[in-house]
Amino acid sequence: MNAPDTGSRLAGWADEMRSAYLYRVMADREQGTAQSGLFTKLADEAEGQARIWADDATKRGGRVPERYEPDLRTRIVARLTRKLGPRPMRSVLAAMKVRGLSVYGHATPGHPTPTSIEDMKARHRGVSSGGSLRAAVFGVNDGLVSNCSLILGVAGASADNHVVLLSGIAGLLAGAFSMAAGEYVSVRSQREMFEYQIALEKKELDVYPEEEAEELSLIYQARGMSAGDAHRLATDTIANPALALDTLAREELGLNPDELGSPWGAATSSFAAFAAGALLPLVPFFFWRGDAALLGAVGVTAVALFAVGATISLFTGRSAFASGARMLAIGATAGATTYLIGKLLGVTLS
Repeated sequence: MNAPDTGSRLAGWADEMRSAYLYRVMADREQGTAQSGLFTKLADEAEGQARIWADDATKRGGRVPERYEPDLRTRIVARLTRKLGPRPMRSVLAAMKVRGLSVYGHATPGHPTPTSIEDMKARHRGVSSGGSLRAAVFGVNDGLVSNCSLILGVAGASADNHVVLLSGIAGLLAGAFSMAAGEYVSVRSQREMFEYQIALEKKELDVYPEEEAEELSLIYQARGMSAGDAHRLATDTIANPALALDTLAREELGLNPDELGSPWGAATSSFAAFAAGALLPLVPFFFWRGDAALLGAVGVTAVALFAVGATISLFTGRSAFASGARMLAIGATAGATTYLIGKLLGVTLS
């Protein structure tokens, strides 16, 4: 039992030293900003937490390296952070156990910092939803534009109704399965990262809750809260284990637990949304042939494109008519281009 315990403590030391190393990279990159001060203080905190792990490992017979040497992955992330800045690297840095990333998210003017546990609970309730409708609308749009363009391209090259139908069905299935696989991998990976980070936070809360409260306090101070209020709120939050884990995920890691759904659910809904959009331009070819089917597909697609564009205006705040017309113009351009290419290839290859 002693060896695994010592190993886990040495791993804890390495994790904290890696975090401190990356914090200092971020502080240098953000020099002259409030974020620079935050990351410098977080680096100091991480080094202090590393000393706790080191002392504990030493007491159990472990040998702590004299100095921390970043591994290849850490050096690559550090180099990218220096070049691109911390903001574009948020998801990668979160996976590397870097905290304080919420300063690049909702912590902006107009989004007041909570000043009590009640404020915290209220802000963390019902944060997301509407994302599902948005994803469904864009999934339908992807299926509609891509399969309509494919059908028109094939119709331009061949007048054979069976060829068009076969191509359209193949495009529908290939696109829907591709979208579903992509969503599954994306959501599964996001959930695995979240679960791993939460497990780390839970372990750290058990080992050094005071230090975790200090990290949270530093983040609140960087967002404009007074030192006293920040310390009080952080201490009260850490005292509630369930709220502490949820808050640390949001405030330290920039993760939103409410937005992590089921991988299978995401894959299924993505498949259904894409397939629904891809099916619409294909329907006329089940009932008509030749020019009648082609005109029917163009008409159905045009109406659907305008409807999708108008629906997207719910998320953008733009005029429904303008959004619908823009989406119709984009779809018309894509469809006309592929039809002309298909027509050209049909003549060339015949």
